[in-house]
Amino acid sequence: MAATAFDVILKNIEEHRDAIARALVDGTARDISEYKAMCGEIRGLSTACMFITDLVRRMEQSDDE
Repeated sequence: MAATAFDVILKNIEEHRDAIARALVDGTARDISEYKAMCGEIRGLSTACMFITDLVRRMEQSDDE
């Protein structure tokens, strides 16, 4: 099955989110401000994934109707 645009976007977002999480685990944040910014970026990317996944689900449901 060919990947949809949503699949590509979700994969890119998840890879970026995972890279930031790995950086946090490795202790690359220079200070608390950078740590908070990295955590906020992870939170935002996770929210974007949730919105995209929900949109795909709704589109699939509307196709079934």
